[in-house]
Amino acid sequence: MQTIILCGGTGTRMKEETEFRPKPMVEVGGAPLLWHIMRIYMHYGYNDFIIAAGYKAEMIKEFFHNWRALLHDFSLDTSKGEVNILDKNHVNFKIVILDTGLETLTGGRILKCAPYLEGDEFMITYGDGVSDINLKKLVDFHHKQGTIGTITGVHPQSKYGLVEIFSKTSLITRFREKPVLHEYISGGFMVFKRKALEFFDEGRMEDGLGRLVKSRQLSLFPYDGFWKAADTYNELEQLNQIWKKDRPWAVWEKNE
Repeated sequence: MQTIILCGGTGTRMKEETEFRPKPMVEVGGAPLLWHIMRIYMHYGYNDFIIAAGYKAEMIKEFFHNWRALLHDFSLDTSKGEVNILDKNHVNFKIVILDTGLETLTGGRILKCAPYLEGDEFMITYGDGVSDINLKKLVDFHHKQGTIGTITGVHPQSKYGLVEIFSKTSLITRFREKPVLHEYISGGFMVFKRKALEFFDEGRMEDGLGRLVKSRQLSLFPYDGFWKAADTYNELEQLNQIWKKDRPWAVWEKNE
């Protein structure tokens, strides 16, 4: 089963970083966020990727062309032009990188990836979110549901502190500092039957998901574990701080 990673646009809310590189290439713990996402998938046996690049696609191409040397120690014999990676635990990916165009919307990016998809199922995720989700359980849930598509639902954290009041008097009863909200949002980590391609067009991916909903062919895999996206510079800094501590999404470092 192949995984399409949708790499977004310029990311104006993280201009400190994305003015110079695409958002999936901002670094967490010294490696691009995109690399972290791919490591999550590889941990569960999914190492066949299609990267739908747009903004500064050349940076993604350059990184993966040289990624072993960029992330690992190596020796170089200049007389022979031979490079030997010293870290024997390095990973192996199979990657198709497509420059899908700066103006192409997410639905159009998916359709441009379609010719490179093999088999009856594929997965999609965003290029800016990480999680400790068990992808095997997600896929098993998708198969049991029998729908064309399944998306992972996560609880977002409010970007603002919330105020609770007593309605009869308008007196404040409690401040809640950026709480985790009860509602679900799409956290990426989606699974689809190939038939889903018939529901997407050149517009937004969300429009295709809406058509699946109308056809009662889209399920939600509720996930209450760790999930976080780097949508702003502050959130990127939070991810780097979490990486220094327990880095819950680094499932490849755990004995599972």
